Amino acid sequence: MISEEQFLTSVFWALELPPDEQERARRGITFRAIESGRYFIHRGDRIDNWIGVVSGLLRLGSITTSGKAVTYAGLPPSCWFGEGSLLKDEPRQYDVLALRRTQLALLNRATFFWLYENSVAFDRLLVRLINERLGQFIAQVEHDRTLDSAGRVARSLASLFNPVISPFMGTQIEISQEEIGLLAGVSRPVANRVLQELEKAGLLRSEGGTVTILKLEELRFYGE
Repeated sequence: MISEEQFLTSVFWALELPPDEQERARRGITFRAIESGRYFIHRGDRIDNWIGVVSGLLRLGSITTSGKAVTYAGLPPSCWFGEGSLLKDEPRQYDVLALRRTQLALLNRATFFWLYENSVAFDRLLVRLINERLGQFIAQVEHDRTLDSAGRVARSLASLFNPVISPFMGTQIEISQEEIGLLAGVSRPVANRVLQELEKAGLLRSEGGTVTILKLEELRFYGE
């Protein structure tokens, strides 16, 4: 079982629960590491956990029948996902790939549903997350249809720093140009060019495989 200190420093929503519910949740969590390039979930899998990213970076997406990889979202540290599949009791409708070595926190189904059925604070959290995630996906559909490559790269980076979905992110993430390209649906050279453009605009700083966000709001609306 993870320690109370590990729990409170790696699970952002734990801070919203009263002490007795925190302890119940802590007993239901285990950690697991996924190596870079490995799939954690394949479409059709039944995964009986609510999943949190402690460190690293995941790509949530799918492969089309023609073999093209389509990205739906990047999943950075402090992001939790998969509540919809648990609530609907259905197989996962997406693939999840580790873009770099990633540590996961897994809340088991029994504890998830105990909190869902007994904790007002937990239910409010779920509503907030689902509402924010829905807005994020609707915006992504719009961006894919209306924005050029620079706008898609900017929005993809900004989405990693969503304060509701990933509140422990701060302003910096370790991410390569190739990973940025995968998340935005562009090539590595295009990602490199756009990063230079965004850096010249004063929106971010990119160096040594690390991106530091300087003006998040402007990055979110870049390209409009």
